[in-house]
Amino acid sequence: MKFKIDNLQYCNWSRKIFEINREAGLDAVHVTIVYHEDFDELLVQIQKWEKLFEDNSDLIFLGRNYKDIEKANAESKTAIFFGFQNCSPIEDDINLVEKVHQLGCKFMQLTYNNQSLLATGCYEKIDSGVTNFGREVIREMNRVGVVVDMSHSAEKSTFDAIEISEKPIAITHANPSFWHAAKRNKSSELLKALSDSGGILGLSLYPHHLKDNTNCSINSFCEMVARTVEIMNINNVGIGSDLCLNQPDEVVEWMRNGTWSKSKNYGEGSKNKPGFPKQPQWFEDARGFKNLEKGLKKIGFSDTETNGILGNNWYNFYKTI
Repeated sequence: MKFKIDNLQYCNWSRKIFEINREAGLDAVHVTIVYHEDFDELLVQIQKWEKLFEDNSDLIFLGRNYKDIEKANAESKTAIFFGFQNCSPIEDDINLVEKVHQLGCKFMQLTYNNQSLLATGCYEKIDSGVTNFGREVIREMNRVGVVVDMSHSAEKSTFDAIEISEKPIAITHANPSFWHAAKRNKSSELLKALSDSGGILGLSLYPHHLKDNTNCSINSFCEMVARTVEIMNINNVGIGSDLCLNQPDEVVEWMRNGTWSKSKNYGEGSKNKPGFPKQPQWFEDARGFKNLEKGLKKIGFSDTETNGILGNNWYNFYKTI
């Protein structure tokens, strides 16, 4: 069976975006529902999603396992899987790991860009690795079925997580640094270790992660995919677009600064370009999956390989959770 999965979006959700995802044929989307929110603030976000599910039940529903991807495919809907881009909803209480899983959380990053209680973010100067609390949380995530996501974490911390976790981990949205040396992109050594452990990489379409940013060509992106699968097993590579459709620029400022800084952090942007960057024209929204399919086949990927990268590999990963 052929599935299409985008394993990371953070959009300003509306019926129009759900319709676009269905037009793109997406059977599943992993959505970020929190960044820096605590547990009580998480509950507010879940209430918002419950309303979205109610109002758009003909298009979306909450996904909990791989069978929901199959259901979505059969019913021409999109299964929505919840994820956190930080560990803040569990606060400093390991018992909340099981609670957030019961509420629908399927992926949780140990860090955003900064140091957390669990590990080190990719913007820190010193990477001290996974903390003692982090080790315990990883074990608990393994037990209840929440995937360890290290997309925004520093390198040593990510190697640590691969070693500590008894289940394969994910980097849901990043690219290899050999192609573009962004702070968020990952070394070849790390990607090989991820693949060797059974983990999976979701390749990002966020312009700051792309060579030449908004002007990145689809051929360059697809050539990068070809080089990546020389490092990683092709079955361990998928898409995590990191689409942020219709989000106002104050959202990205909050993502970068939260409530812990009075000085401005522009992340991978700049003072002159502080807001969300413009998507490449060949991937303005999820309908760009069609362009990716053509581009991957054009440079030599088979139908089976292309289908794997665009969804089947993520589906198989979900079966291991």
